[in-house]
Amino acid sequence: MSEDKQKQEAAAAAAGMSVRSARKWQAGALPSETKQPRWWRTRPDPFVEVWGAELEPLLKADKEGVLEAKTLMDLLEERHPGRFAAGQVRTLQRRIRDWRALQGPDQEVFFPQLHRPGHQASVDFTHATELGVTIRGRLLDHLLFQFVLCFSGWTWAAIAFGETFEALVAGLQGALWALGGAVEEVRSDNLSAATHELRHSGGRSLTERFRAVLEHYGLRSSRIQPGESHENGVAEKAHDLTKSALAQALVVRGSRDFETADEYAAFVGEVVSKRNRAAAADLVVEREHLRPLPPAPVPCYTTYHSTVRRWSTIRVSHRTYSVPSRLIGHHVEVRQHPDVVEVFYRGQLVETMPRLRGQHEARIDYRHVIWSLVRKPGAFAGYKYREELFPSTTFRRAYDALRATRGDRADVEYLRILHLAASTMETLVERALEQLLASDAAFDYAAVRAIASPEQPTVPTVAIPAPDLAVYDRLLAQGGAP
Repeated sequence: MSEDKQKQEAAAAAAGMSVRSARKWQAGALPSETKQPRWWRTRPDPFVEVWGAELEPLLKADKEGVLEAKTLMDLLEERHPGRFAAGQVRTLQRRIRDWRALQGPDQEVFFPQLHRPGHQASVDFTHATELGVTIRGRLLDHLLFQFVLCFSGWTWAAIAFGETFEALVAGLQGALWALGGAVEEVRSDNLSAATHELRHSGGRSLTERFRAVLEHYGLRSSRIQPGESHENGVAEKAHDLTKSALAQALVVRGSRDFETADEYAAFVGEVVSKRNRAAAADLVVEREHLRPLPPAPVPCYTTYHSTVRRWSTIRVSHRTYSVPSRLIGHHVEVRQHPDVVEVFYRGQLVETMPRLRGQHEARIDYRHVIWSLVRKPGAFAGYKYREELFPSTTFRRAYDALRATRGDRADVEYLRILHLAASTMETLVERALEQLLASDAAFDYAAVRAIASPEQPTVPTVAIPAPDLAVYDRLLAQGGAP
């Protein structure tokens, strides 16, 4: 047996076929190479009678290509009851697909772009509440800000609570300083945090504040057309990839709950950093083309000046915040950061509070006003910001319970309870309220205080005078005799 024949038999045995089949395939084309595509039908077309008269006119009128086979099948079932079956939808889908490929309207063409290293970065916000992240059990309603280098794909992300100017500046600067250099151009959509509508032309232009930030770093700005999100495709794709990576990392972590927002922010940074490993080689090239950063970043806050009104409140960016009543009538400086609002008096920080966002128009801290309100309980019923004086659902339930049992006296009792919370610890008062509400018994301020801040028993003071040693001297002089 020749060596070639032995090799042929061994190859046939290894492939699990006969030697005859192996010789046949070796001499000619493989079966897969001789198979011809089938363009003919193997069974009658169930839609042949309705296609030209009913379906094709609808498809021709559908210039946007939004009609689906399921919709057309439902229409046919209404017009011809019992004639078509649900199992024929797949056949109709193929028929529509082929018709659109041959006779349908032209589709929008997208053009891949060549990106130069160090030239452009895309920035954008995306909603991330869908990730289901909670902070100590409470759903975190938040956004993600992302900065993406168009050449290398290097990404920087941060959580945000609104598409505000401060969040935009903080995100942009955080990315640039983490990157260690500046690109030539930043591309974005028409963010209201960075642009304003032109009165006459109807277009949008950069605000002076954001223009100043860009000039500080020597950046140019380019923006997409309104409603054309695909023009910022780099950022849009990054949103999908980042949120997908976060969703998977949360599953691996085993919990979507975090102790603080800072802990969650660190988690986001870690996930994004792992994704950036794929861009490491291109990032080395891109960093060679980055321009140096300025000596220092610009402040990521907006400064306001306000006079504290007699209601112990200030107005900041069309929203109302309460401040300590001792500041009434004084001028204060307010710094609005992405997440917090700081109040300064003569350069000294006197108050820090969470920044309002969404539909919330006022934030009244009961500790700022309770000292006056407890002396004027009649003002509580009609107080403009009355609903702000319920620190939690427990306090709201407690007030409702007091109304049910104490009537008009409820306002006085509740304000005294709120005063107790401001004087001691809110958590202690809240636990006391939870205990009393669970008992379903009527209660008042005294009952809450007895649990939250019981009076400590006083120890009586016993005064023991110093002994008169002269008595012992006389006793000794007499020789110890009485």
